[in-house]
Amino acid sequence: MTKKTTRSNQYTENQQILFVALELGATNWELGFSTGLGQKPRRRTIESGHTEALQAEIESAKKRFRLSQNTHVKSCYEAGRDGFWLHRYLTSVGVENIIVDSSSIEVNRRRRRAKTDKIDAGKLLLMLIRYHYGEEKIWSVVRVPSAEEEDRRQLHRELRAAKKEKTRTTNRIKGLLASQGIRITQGMNLEDKQLDAIRLWNGSSLGEGLKSRLRREWAHVLFLKKQVAELEATRRKEIKEGEKPDLGKIKQLANLQGIGPESSWVMVRELFGWRQFRNRREVASLIGVTPTPYDSGKTKHEQGISKAGNRHVRGIAIEMAWAWLRYQPESKITLWFKKRFAEGGPRARKVGIVALARRLVIELWRYLEWGVLPEGARLKTHAQQP
Repeated sequence: MTKKTTRSNQYTENQQILFVALELGATNWELGFSTGLGQKPRRRTIESGHTEALQAEIESAKKRFRLSQNTHVKSCYEAGRDGFWLHRYLTSVGVENIIVDSSSIEVNRRRRRAKTDKIDAGKLLLMLIRYHYGEEKIWSVVRVPSAEEEDRRQLHRELRAAKKEKTRTTNRIKGLLASQGIRITQGMNLEDKQLDAIRLWNGSSLGEGLKSRLRREWAHVLFLKKQVAELEATRRKEIKEGEKPDLGKIKQLANLQGIGPESSWVMVRELFGWRQFRNRREVASLIGVTPTPYDSGKTKHEQGISKAGNRHVRGIAIEMAWAWLRYQPESKITLWFKKRFAEGGPRARKVGIVALARRLVIELWRYLEWGVLPEGARLKTHAQQP
Protein backbone atom coordinates (compact mmCIF):
# COMPACT_ATOMS: atom_id res chain seq x y z
CA MET A 1 0.00 0.00 0.00
CA THR A 2 1.45 3.30 -1.04
CA LYS A 3 0.99 6.25 1.30
CA LYS A 4 0.01 9.51 -0.32
CA THR A 5 0.68 12.89 1.16
CA THR A 6 -2.44 15.05 1.48
CA ARG A 7 -1.66 18.71 1.01
CA SER A 8 -3.80 21.65 2.03
CA ASN A 9 -4.56 24.61 -0.19
CA GLN A 10 -1.66 25.95 -2.15
CA TYR A 11 -0.99 29.61 -1.39
CA THR A 12 1.13 30.36 -4.43
CA GLU A 13 -0.93 32.76 -6.50
CA ASN A 14 -0.91 32.26 -10.23
CA GLN A 15 -3.16 35.21 -10.95
CA GLN A 16 -1.31 38.51 -11.00
CA ILE A 17 -2.73 41.61 -9.39
CA LEU A 18 -2.03 45.25 -10.12
CA PHE A 19 -1.80 47.28 -6.92
CA VAL A 20 -2.51 51.01 -7.09
CA ALA A 21 -2.02 53.57 -4.30
CA LEU A 22 -3.41 57.09 -4.64
CA GLU A 23 -2.11 60.05 -2.66
CA LEU A 24 -4.82 62.65 -3.18
CA GLY A 25 -3.82 66.29 -3.18
CA ALA A 26 -5.79 69.45 -3.89
CA THR A 27 -3.85 70.08 -7.13
CA ASN A 28 -2.29 66.75 -8.14
CA TRP A 29 -2.70 63.06 -7.43
CA GLU A 30 0.40 60.92 -6.91
CA LEU A 31 -0.05 57.35 -8.15
CA GLY A 32 2.02 54.30 -7.29
CA PHE A 33 1.78 50.98 -9.19
CA SER A 34 3.25 47.57 -8.42
CA THR A 35 2.52 43.86 -8.81
CA GLY A 36 4.08 42.66 -5.56
CA LEU A 37 6.72 42.97 -2.87
CA GLY A 38 10.33 43.67 -3.86
CA GLN A 39 9.41 45.45 -7.05
CA LYS A 40 10.32 49.04 -7.73
CA PRO A 41 7.02 50.94 -7.95
CA ARG A 42 5.95 52.81 -11.05
CA ARG A 43 5.17 56.44 -10.10
CA ARG A 44 2.98 58.85 -11.98
CA THR A 45 1.39 62.27 -11.31
CA ILE A 46 -1.96 63.36 -12.71
CA GLU A 47 -4.25 66.33 -12.28
CA SER A 48 -6.53 66.16 -9.26
CA GLY A 49 -9.98 64.78 -10.07
CA HIS A 50 -8.99 63.70 -13.61
CA THR A 51 -10.62 60.24 -13.73
CA GLU A 52 -9.88 59.73 -17.43
CA ALA A 53 -6.16 60.23 -16.77
CA LEU A 54 -6.37 57.81 -13.83
CA GLN A 55 -7.96 55.14 -16.01
CA ALA A 56 -5.35 55.73 -18.71
CA GLU A 57 -2.49 55.34 -16.21
CA ILE A 58 -3.96 52.06 -14.95
CA GLU A 59 -4.09 50.72 -18.52
CA SER A 60 -0.56 51.99 -19.14
CA ALA A 61 0.69 50.25 -15.98
CA LYS A 62 -0.81 46.96 -17.16
CA LYS A 63 1.19 47.24 -20.39
CA ARG A 64 4.34 48.26 -18.50
CA PHE A 65 4.13 45.19 -16.24
CA ARG A 66 3.01 42.96 -19.16
CA LEU A 67 -0.33 42.16 -17.61
CA SER A 68 -3.47 41.16 -19.44
CA GLN A 69 -6.33 43.62 -19.82
CA ASN A 70 -8.53 41.60 -17.45
CA THR A 71 -5.94 41.66 -14.63
CA HIS A 72 -7.54 42.33 -11.26
CA VAL A 73 -6.78 45.81 -9.87
CA LYS A 74 -6.67 46.64 -6.14
CA SER A 75 -6.36 50.25 -5.00
CA CYS A 76 -6.42 52.37 -1.84
CA TYR A 77 -6.39 55.97 -0.69
CA GLU A 78 -6.65 57.83 2.60
CA ALA A 79 -9.96 59.18 3.86
CA GLY A 80 -10.06 62.96 3.49
CA ARG A 81 -11.59 65.88 1.62
CA ASP A 82 -12.37 63.80 -1.48
CA GLY A 83 -14.82 61.70 0.51
CA PHE A 84 -16.35 58.61 -1.08
CA TRP A 85 -17.04 59.68 -4.66
CA LEU A 86 -13.72 58.34 -5.95
CA HIS A 87 -14.36 55.00 -4.25
CA ARG A 88 -17.70 54.74 -6.04
CA TYR A 89 -16.08 55.62 -9.37
CA LEU A 90 -13.30 53.04 -8.95
CA THR A 91 -15.81 50.38 -7.98
CA SER A 92 -17.93 51.20 -11.03
CA VAL A 93 -14.98 50.53 -13.39
CA GLY A 94 -14.11 47.21 -11.76
CA VAL A 95 -11.36 48.29 -9.36
CA GLU A 96 -11.43 46.79 -5.85
CA ASN A 97 -10.81 49.84 -3.69
CA ILE A 98 -10.47 50.43 0.05
CA ILE A 99 -10.41 53.72 1.96
CA VAL A 100 -7.94 53.88 4.84
CA ASP A 101 -8.14 55.83 8.07
CA SER A 102 -5.05 58.03 7.84
CA SER A 103 -4.55 58.12 11.61
CA SER A 104 -4.12 54.33 11.66
CA ILE A 105 -1.14 54.28 9.29
CA GLU A 106 2.17 53.44 10.94
CA VAL A 107 4.89 56.11 10.68
CA ASN A 108 8.53 56.55 11.63
CA ARG A 109 8.66 57.98 15.16
CA ARG A 110 11.76 60.09 14.60
CA ARG A 111 11.35 63.75 15.40
CA ARG A 112 12.24 64.79 11.89
CA ARG A 113 11.24 62.53 9.03
CA ALA A 114 10.94 63.15 5.33
CA LYS A 115 7.35 63.49 4.17
CA THR A 116 6.26 64.13 0.60
CA ASP A 117 3.31 62.99 -1.49
CA LYS A 118 5.56 60.62 -3.44
CA ILE A 119 6.89 59.04 -0.23
CA ASP A 120 3.32 58.72 1.10
CA ALA A 121 2.14 57.07 -2.12
CA GLY A 122 5.00 54.57 -1.92
CA LYS A 123 4.18 53.85 1.72
CA LEU A 124 0.51 53.30 0.92
CA LEU A 125 1.43 50.99 -1.95
CA LEU A 126 3.65 48.81 0.24
CA MET A 127 1.02 48.59 2.97
CA LEU A 128 -1.68 47.74 0.42
CA ILE A 129 0.38 44.77 -0.76
CA ARG A 130 0.98 43.64 2.82
CA TYR A 131 -2.74 44.03 3.55
CA HIS A 132 -3.58 41.85 0.54
CA TYR A 133 -1.25 39.11 1.73
CA GLY A 134 -2.88 38.81 5.13
CA GLU A 135 -1.79 41.69 7.39
CA GLU A 136 -5.33 42.90 7.95
CA LYS A 137 -4.50 44.77 11.16
CA ILE A 138 -1.87 46.90 9.46
CA TRP A 139 -4.41 49.75 9.24
CA SER A 140 -8.08 50.53 9.74
CA VAL A 141 -10.36 50.35 6.72
CA VAL A 142 -13.24 52.82 6.50
CA ARG A 143 -16.76 51.48 6.05
CA VAL A 144 -18.19 53.26 3.00
CA PRO A 145 -21.86 54.27 3.16
CA SER A 146 -24.11 54.18 0.15
CA ALA A 147 -24.90 57.45 -1.61
CA GLU A 148 -28.35 57.47 0.04
CA GLU A 149 -26.94 56.79 3.51
CA GLU A 150 -24.38 59.55 3.10
CA ASP A 151 -27.06 61.98 1.92
CA ARG A 152 -29.15 61.39 5.06
CA ARG A 153 -26.38 62.86 7.19
CA GLN A 154 -26.48 66.27 5.54
CA LEU A 155 -29.40 67.79 7.48
CA HIS A 156 -28.06 67.39 11.02
CA ARG A 157 -24.53 68.31 10.00
CA GLU A 158 -25.79 71.49 8.35
CA LEU A 159 -27.88 72.23 11.44
CA ARG A 160 -24.90 71.83 13.74
CA ALA A 161 -22.73 74.02 11.48
CA ALA A 162 -25.42 76.74 11.46
CA LYS A 163 -25.68 76.68 15.26
CA LYS A 164 -21.92 76.93 15.64
CA GLU A 165 -21.76 79.83 13.18
CA LYS A 166 -24.58 81.60 15.05
CA THR A 167 -22.71 81.22 18.36
CA ARG A 168 -19.47 82.40 16.74
CA THR A 169 -21.14 85.50 15.26
CA THR A 170 -22.92 86.34 18.52
CA ASN A 171 -19.66 86.10 20.43
CA ARG A 172 -18.00 88.36 17.86
CA ILE A 173 -20.70 90.99 18.41
CA LYS A 174 -20.24 90.79 22.17
CA GLY A 175 -16.49 91.17 21.71
CA LEU A 176 -16.88 94.25 19.54
CA LEU A 177 -19.13 95.88 22.14
CA ALA A 178 -16.86 94.81 25.01
CA SER A 179 -13.96 96.57 23.28
CA GLN A 180 -15.94 99.79 23.79
CA GLY A 181 -16.73 99.05 27.43
CA ILE A 182 -20.30 97.85 26.77
CA ARG A 183 -21.67 94.65 28.32
CA ILE A 184 -24.91 92.99 27.19
CA THR A 185 -26.66 91.52 30.23
CA GLN A 186 -30.07 90.73 28.70
CA GLY A 187 -31.27 89.28 25.40
CA MET A 188 -29.40 90.66 22.41
CA ASN A 189 -31.35 92.84 19.97
CA LEU A 190 -29.37 95.17 17.76
CA GLU A 191 -31.98 96.84 15.62
CA ASP A 192 -31.27 100.45 14.56
CA LYS A 193 -33.06 101.99 17.55
CA GLN A 194 -31.16 99.87 20.03
CA LEU A 195 -27.83 100.69 18.36
CA ASP A 196 -28.57 104.42 18.45
CA ALA A 197 -29.47 104.17 22.14
CA ILE A 198 -26.12 102.61 23.13
CA ARG A 199 -23.77 105.08 24.79
CA LEU A 200 -20.05 104.84 25.53
CA TRP A 201 -18.42 105.63 28.87
CA ASN A 202 -18.37 109.38 28.07
CA GLY A 203 -21.98 109.51 26.84
CA SER A 204 -21.14 109.60 23.13
CA SER A 205 -22.73 107.23 20.59
CA LEU A 206 -21.00 104.40 18.75
CA GLY A 207 -18.91 105.23 15.71
CA GLU A 208 -20.60 104.92 12.33
CA GLY A 209 -18.11 102.31 11.15
CA LEU A 210 -18.78 100.12 14.19
CA LYS A 211 -22.54 100.58 13.80
CA SER A 212 -22.39 99.47 10.18
CA ARG A 213 -20.39 96.41 11.10
CA LEU A 214 -22.73 95.51 13.96
CA ARG A 215 -25.75 95.82 11.64
CA ARG A 216 -24.21 93.38 9.18
CA GLU A 217 -23.23 90.95 11.94
CA TRP A 218 -26.73 91.13 13.44
CA ALA A 219 -28.31 90.55 10.01
CA HIS A 220 -26.16 87.42 9.75
CA VAL A 221 -27.40 86.25 13.16
CA LEU A 222 -31.02 86.72 12.09
CA PHE A 223 -30.35 84.80 8.87
CA LEU A 224 -28.81 81.92 10.84
CA LYS A 225 -31.73 81.88 13.28
CA LYS A 226 -34.13 81.52 10.37
CA GLN A 227 -31.98 78.79 8.83
CA VAL A 228 -31.85 76.82 12.11
CA ALA A 229 -35.64 77.12 12.52
CA GLU A 230 -36.23 75.87 8.96
CA LEU A 231 -33.88 72.90 9.40
CA GLU A 232 -35.48 71.92 12.71
CA ALA A 233 -38.94 72.17 11.13
CA THR A 234 -37.77 69.94 8.26
CA ARG A 235 -36.47 67.38 10.75
CA ARG A 236 -39.73 67.37 12.74
CA LYS A 237 -41.76 66.94 9.56
CA GLU A 238 -39.60 64.07 8.32
CA ILE A 239 -39.82 62.26 11.67
CA LYS A 240 -43.60 62.65 11.63
CA GLU A 241 -44.38 62.02 7.97
CA GLY A 242 -41.22 60.58 6.38
CA GLU A 243 -40.87 57.07 4.97
CA LYS A 244 -37.10 56.53 5.16
CA PRO A 245 -36.17 53.05 6.49
CA ASP A 246 -34.26 54.36 9.52
CA LEU A 247 -37.02 56.63 10.88
CA GLY A 248 -38.44 53.77 12.91
CA LYS A 249 -35.19 53.54 14.88
CA ILE A 250 -35.18 57.31 15.42
CA LYS A 251 -38.68 57.17 16.89
CA GLN A 252 -37.80 54.11 18.98
CA LEU A 253 -34.76 55.85 20.46
CA ALA A 254 -36.62 59.12 21.08
CA ASN A 255 -39.22 57.14 23.05
CA LEU A 256 -36.75 56.85 25.95
CA GLN A 257 -36.77 59.43 28.74
CA GLY A 258 -33.82 61.81 28.41
CA ILE A 259 -33.31 61.35 24.66
CA GLY A 260 -34.70 64.02 22.35
CA PRO A 261 -35.25 64.16 18.59
CA GLU A 262 -31.83 65.70 17.87
CA SER A 263 -29.88 63.05 19.79
CA SER A 264 -31.87 60.16 18.35
CA TRP A 265 -31.57 61.61 14.82
CA VAL A 266 -27.78 61.94 15.00
CA MET A 267 -27.22 58.57 16.67
CA VAL A 268 -29.25 56.71 14.05
CA ARG A 269 -28.16 58.65 10.96
CA GLU A 270 -24.47 58.57 11.93
CA LEU A 271 -24.27 55.20 13.64
CA PHE A 272 -27.15 52.79 14.11
CA GLY A 273 -29.05 53.38 10.87
CA TRP A 274 -26.51 51.81 8.51
CA ARG A 275 -23.65 50.26 10.48
CA GLN A 276 -23.58 46.59 11.48
CA PHE A 277 -21.75 45.75 14.72
CA ARG A 278 -20.62 42.33 15.88
CA ASN A 279 -20.02 43.22 19.53
CA ARG A 280 -19.99 46.05 22.07
CA ARG A 281 -16.28 46.73 21.55
CA GLU A 282 -16.88 47.72 17.95
CA VAL A 283 -19.62 50.14 19.06
CA ALA A 284 -17.37 51.85 21.63
CA SER A 285 -14.41 51.92 19.25
CA LEU A 286 -16.36 53.63 16.48
CA ILE A 287 -17.26 56.62 18.67
CA GLY A 288 -13.73 56.85 20.11
CA VAL A 289 -14.47 56.28 23.82
CA THR A 290 -12.26 53.22 24.31
CA PRO A 291 -9.47 53.53 26.92
CA THR A 292 -5.81 53.74 25.86
CA PRO A 293 -3.60 52.35 28.63
CA TYR A 294 0.18 52.85 28.66
CA ASP A 295 1.88 49.83 30.22
CA SER A 296 5.59 49.53 29.47
CA GLY A 297 8.11 48.22 31.98
CA LYS A 298 7.41 49.83 35.33
CA THR A 299 5.41 52.68 33.81
CA LYS A 300 1.67 52.25 33.94
CA HIS A 301 -0.93 54.97 33.42
CA GLU A 302 -4.10 55.70 31.50
CA GLN A 303 -3.81 58.08 28.53
CA GLY A 304 -7.52 58.82 28.27
CA ILE A 305 -9.98 57.83 25.56
CA SER A 306 -8.82 57.21 22.01
CA LYS A 307 -11.02 59.87 20.30
CA ALA A 308 -10.43 57.94 17.09
CA GLY A 309 -14.07 57.54 16.11
CA ASN A 310 -16.97 59.61 14.81
CA ARG A 311 -16.75 63.05 16.45
CA HIS A 312 -20.39 63.87 15.67
CA VAL A 313 -21.59 60.86 17.65
CA ARG A 314 -19.06 61.30 20.47
CA GLY A 315 -20.24 64.81 21.29
CA ILE A 316 -23.90 63.78 21.26
CA ALA A 317 -23.11 60.72 23.41
CA ILE A 318 -21.61 62.90 26.16
CA GLU A 319 -24.64 65.23 26.07
CA MET A 320 -26.96 62.22 26.24
CA ALA A 321 -25.06 60.84 29.24
CA TRP A 322 -25.65 64.03 31.26
CA ALA A 323 -29.35 64.02 30.29
CA TRP A 324 -29.59 60.33 31.18
CA LEU A 325 -28.42 61.03 34.73
CA ARG A 326 -31.20 63.59 35.13
CA TYR A 327 -34.12 61.84 33.46
CA GLN A 328 -33.28 58.18 34.17
CA PRO A 329 -32.29 58.27 37.88
CA GLU A 330 -33.37 54.67 38.54
CA SER A 331 -31.58 53.01 35.64
CA LYS A 332 -28.79 50.56 36.34
CA ILE A 333 -26.04 52.59 34.66
CA THR A 334 -27.12 55.78 36.49
CA LEU A 335 -26.92 53.99 39.86
CA TRP A 336 -23.49 52.65 38.83
CA PHE A 337 -22.30 56.18 38.05
CA LYS A 338 -23.59 57.57 41.35
CA LYS A 339 -21.93 54.80 43.34
CA ARG A 340 -18.56 55.11 41.65
CA PHE A 341 -18.16 58.76 40.63
CA ALA A 342 -20.77 61.00 42.27
CA GLU A 343 -18.79 61.48 45.47
CA GLY A 344 -15.59 62.42 43.64
CA GLY A 345 -14.48 65.82 42.48
CA PRO A 346 -15.02 67.49 39.09
CA ARG A 347 -12.27 65.43 37.46
CA ALA A 348 -13.76 62.16 38.68
CA ARG A 349 -17.18 63.11 37.35
CA LYS A 350 -15.65 64.13 34.01
CA VAL A 351 -14.00 60.73 33.71
CA GLY A 352 -17.17 59.04 34.88
CA ILE A 353 -19.44 60.73 32.35
CA VAL A 354 -17.30 59.42 29.49
CA ALA A 355 -17.52 55.92 30.95
CA LEU A 356 -21.28 56.36 31.31
CA ALA A 357 -21.55 57.54 27.69
CA ARG A 358 -19.74 54.39 26.55
CA ARG A 359 -22.10 52.14 28.49
CA LEU A 360 -25.15 54.09 27.36
CA VAL A 361 -24.33 53.85 23.64
CA ILE A 362 -23.82 50.09 24.01
CA GLU A 363 -27.16 49.77 25.82
CA LEU A 364 -28.88 51.79 23.08
CA TRP A 365 -27.35 49.53 20.42
CA ARG A 366 -28.81 46.49 22.18
CA TYR A 367 -32.14 48.28 22.52
CA LEU A 368 -32.35 49.05 18.80
CA GLU A 369 -30.90 45.72 17.66
CA TRP A 370 -32.85 43.31 19.87
CA GLY A 371 -35.41 45.45 21.67
CA VAL A 372 -33.72 45.00 25.07
CA LEU A 373 -34.70 48.00 27.19
CA PRO A 374 -31.81 49.29 29.37
CA GLU A 375 -32.33 47.94 32.88
CA GLY A 376 -34.34 50.36 35.02
CA ALA A 377 -34.95 52.78 32.11
CA ARG A 378 -38.31 54.48 31.61
CA LEU A 379 -40.20 55.23 28.42
CA LYS A 380 -41.93 58.52 27.72
CA THR A 381 -45.65 58.90 28.17
CA HIS A 382 -47.83 59.66 25.17
CA ALA A 383 -47.86 63.39 25.99
CA GLN A 384 -44.05 63.47 25.95
CA GLN A 385 -43.63 61.89 22.53
CA PRO A 386 -41.60 64.09 20.10
